[in-house]
Amino acid sequence: MTVFDFEALTIDGENVSLGRYRGNVLLIVNVASKCGYTPQYEGLEELYETYKDRGFAVLGFPSNQFARQEPGSEADIKNFCTMNYNVHFPLFAKIDVNGPNAHPLYRFLTDARPGLFGTKRIKWNFTKFLAGRDGRPVKRYGSGTRPSAIAPDIESTTSVSFNSL
Repeated sequence: MTVFDFEALTIDGENVSLGRYRGNVLLIVNVASKCGYTPQYEGLEELYETYKDRGFAVLGFPSNQFARQEPGSEADIKNFCTMNYNVHFPLFAKIDVNGPNAHPLYRFLTDARPGLFGTKRIKWNFTKFLAGRDGRPVKRYGSGTRPSAIAPDIESTTSVSFNSL
């Protein structure tokens, strides 16, 4: 199984297969508009703009599970991201990332790449997962990891296929 085997609703309500990103390196992030880490949208957009022509995408999944820091509707979220951070990377509809209603993609990601001490649970907004061109999760980053710190890993994954690593 890979991230390409899942479907999700876009922020505009379209059900899409993540297979549309097959062959791309992906940074999958649970995001929120009212969080201390919200300014990371700027860094995520910068990564997207820098590497998108090399087969890279950021996929943003809003979640309201952490101190209710994503309370708005999908339209509110999209407007906030566009107006405040000029976000162009794909955004999806709000999901749960933990618990019995966690989106299947996040169950897969947390099983494949547990956090510190083997913890599967997402601890906070802006946890990031890097998936290779083959769709397999290769690394998990905590909320405090600045997007710019991930650039070297993106560089190495966009220049070669994971099948050759």
